[in-house]
Order: sequence, then structure tokens, then C-alpha cells
Amino acid sequence: MPPIDLTGKAAVVTGGGRGLGLAYAQALAAHGASVVVNDVDEAVAEQAVKSLTEAGGTAVAEVVPVGTAEAADRLVARAVEAFGRLDVLVTNAGILRDKVLWKMTDEDFDAVVTTHLRGTFTCARAAAVRMRAQGEGGTLILVGSPAGQRGNFGQTNYAAAKAGIAAMARTWSMELARAQITVNAIVPVAATAMTETIPAFAPYVEAMRGGEALPDFLRRGEGFGTPEDCAALVPFLASEAARGITGQAIGIGGDKVALWSHPQEIRAAYADGGWSPETLADAWHTSVGAEPQTVGIPAPKVPGA
Repeated sequence: MPPIDLTGKAAVVTGGGRGLGLAYAQALAAHGASVVVNDVDEAVAEQAVKSLTEAGGTAVAEVVPVGTAEAADRLVARAVEAFGRLDVLVTNAGILRDKVLWKMTDEDFDAVVTTHLRGTFTCARAAAVRMRAQGEGGTLILVGSPAGQRGNFGQTNYAAAKAGIAAMARTWSMELARAQITVNAIVPVAATAMTETIPAFAPYVEAMRGGEALPDFLRRGEGFGTPEDCAALVPFLASEAARGITGQAIGIGGDKVALWSHPQEIRAAYADGGWSPETLADAWHTSVGAEPQTVGIPAPKVPGA
């Protein structure tokens, strides 16, 4: 394959000041794209822009919390003002407010859903309007999570938002196909401020920060690595090499890349004339309920544990 070249393309990365967002912005810039780095912290955003420009890239900052239509319009306008166009949107911005259901407040729920789900919606809508007006296609990369695919204890708000993001990617891939705008959800797994608190990962993440490499059981077995390991997927999906890829949920982390399945029926049973509660109870465990689906993110398989 020829080298991925995004020269002439303009991108917006929400939550691009640190962690995975910064890695995505750096990868886009390294492959020639001009990048609007969005963050809520001005110093963080400006430092990210400095790191991109010092590495030879082109970048500007736009400091605004995502969620509102006004914020989304500002991000698109910043790209057009600075670079004349918008070709790529990466909706990475996010926050956490973890609590079990009976302790989660309305404010906890609304804050996470506003940033993740509504922020993805408003930014994608504004980007789609601009890309359709340009008439040259485009790329929407929506950042999901294993929690949205499987559920996760204590993350009602986050898991619901991320599941919604995957559903929006499938829906928008159909709606925007005629405009040649691809839409995919990515499901990254990396050492970040959130995952380094997982007890099984913590000592290995700490060792990595000290210069040691992550072991193979994490990089390959768990698909867990650095933010930079996840970043390659973004310029790839933004490139002409991925023009035919849309409506997918793609996992990446460590040495692993994977395609997540869409929800679908896996087994069925039938009753002439329909079902009653009694016939359901009689048939459940020997038919559709014989092998219930599991929930939650599988526990890491740590050698010797």
C-alpha cells in the first residue's frame, strides 16, 4: 500500500488535548491533515497545538465544552476559518461520573450523556452539514467503548452513551452514504487515566510509565496498549484506503485490531398461534434461553493470578 496521505484535509478532534484525543490529533497531523484541537482547558489545548506544530504539523485550538449546537458550530467554523474546509471529525471528548444505579444522580447522568452522546450528535450534525455542502465526501469517526458494547458495572451513564454512539454510527452510515461520508465507531482500549485504575492493569501501566514494555498477554491477549497504539486507526479511516468502510464498530488496542458484531438475533423458537406466559416458561430453558448472553467487560486474564 502507498503511504497514507491526508494532505489538504482538515480535521476536528474533540477532547484532543490529552490522552487518546491527543494521540488521534498527532496521528492525523503526522499524515498531513490540518487539525483543530478541541479541549475545555485552554492551556492543555495550546500545549497540544504546540506539540503538533513543533513536529511539523498544522494545528489550531478551539476551547469549548462540547454538547451544545453552539459549541459544534464553533468547531466547524474554526476549521473553515483556519483551513477553508472540514473533512474529518473525531468525536473523542468525554467525562466520567461513575456510580451504581441507586446512587447516580440526575446530574451525574445528564453530564455524561450531554458530553458523550449529545456532544457526538451536535458535532456530527454540524460536520455533516458542512461536508454535504462541500460535496466531496468526508469522514465521521465516533469514539465508542467496550462499556457501550458490553455494559460495565457502575457506568450506567457512560455505557448508555457509548452504546448510543455505536447505534448512531450505524444509522448515519446509511443516511450519509449518498453524500459519500463514511461513519464508523472505534472502540479503543489503552492505558489512560481511566483504565490505569483497573487493579489488574495498574502495576503494568506503572511499569510502562517507567519505560518498560507492556507484556504480550496485555498487548495481544487483552488488546491493551498505549494511546498511540490506538491512533493508527484514525488516519486510516480518514484516508482513501478506507472509502468503502462505513457503519462499522472497530476495536483497537495494543497489537490487536478487531471488528465488533452488530446486535442480532442468535436463536429463535416458535409456537403456533403465538406464546403465552406458561408456554414461554416451559420452553425458555430448552430453546432461546439455553445459552444466555454474558454481560460486562471480561476480567483480564493475568498470568499467575
